[in-house]
Amino acid sequence: MDEALLEVKDLQALFRVGKREYPVLHRLSFHVGKRETVCMVGESGCGKSVTTLALMGLLPNNGKVAGGSIRLDGQELTGLSRRDWGALRGRKMGMVFQEPMTALNPLLTVERQLTEGLRLHRGMDKAAARKYAIECLETVGISNPDERMRQFPFQMSGGLRQRVMIAMVLAVEPELFIADEPTTALDVTIQKQVLVLLNRLKKNMDAGILFITHDLGVVAEIADRVVVLYAGYKVEEGPVREVFQNPRHPYTRGLLSCVPNIDDDTAVIRAIPGALPNITEDIPGCRFHPRCQNVMDCCRKTIPEELPCGAPGHFVSCFLEREGSR
Repeated sequence: MDEALLEVKDLQALFRVGKREYPVLHRLSFHVGKRETVCMVGESGCGKSVTTLALMGLLPNNGKVAGGSIRLDGQELTGLSRRDWGALRGRKMGMVFQEPMTALNPLLTVERQLTEGLRLHRGMDKAAARKYAIECLETVGISNPDERMRQFPFQMSGGLRQRVMIAMVLAVEPELFIADEPTTALDVTIQKQVLVLLNRLKKNMDAGILFITHDLGVVAEIADRVVVLYAGYKVEEGPVREVFQNPRHPYTRGLLSCVPNIDDDTAVIRAIPGALPNITEDIPGCRFHPRCQNVMDCCRKTIPEELPCGAPGHFVSCFLEREGSR
């Protein structure tokens, strides 16, 4: 790993529902190095997007960081004032949100939204910012960029809005690039272009990338390491090749078994039984045990600790590893 850029240690987050508070992230720890892409995977509701919002200081009013540490390039982010967060976002960290229609301001043109960050964080004048913004739109595959600059978000398709969001983040060249499902609305050709762009950003600017996705094919293509989340817990982490070829947690194996194998038309796609628990459900022990086919008595009573396994940097939180049985 290159020099650590983002270090998350024992991060805990709560959401208030009614008069009670429920944990949504449980002592989550991981890191992202410079020139490194870390992919975070898991089912919808497992805590991936909540993690990104906590990192950006953008949790909703009913949510809060309740413990742990978030350090970006050595600077502690928990407890920052609103003013300090405003100075940090865009300049040192940028995020492509999952839903560009709600992330983009519907009342402002694309030009206004693209050039604002360039003038604020990179000190460009109006003409220079406009010229560079057009170049960024071309870079992410948007044709007729001059015309698109004059449009409002509602005049664009979902794929175009997503590319505008990516261009906005790429333009200010942040140290940490957080992407929450950035290629979901894109066709495969543009998706490939975006992935190439992110790799170029990582290498040329010493940037780190935290990439949230459901697409394990994308993970295999761009990730250096992968973090697997389940119900707010990290259950496995390691080099992407090692995790894909030698998954140690039953949940990771379940995710991989859901991926079609185009090289084997006899392969059976096996869905993971059951459903992800709601945050209000009190499940003792391992949160995955109600869905696990390898469940043991200890799984129902105690939360497993993280253990090293396999190759260096490969960790799993599962009693099967302790028992030496998989």
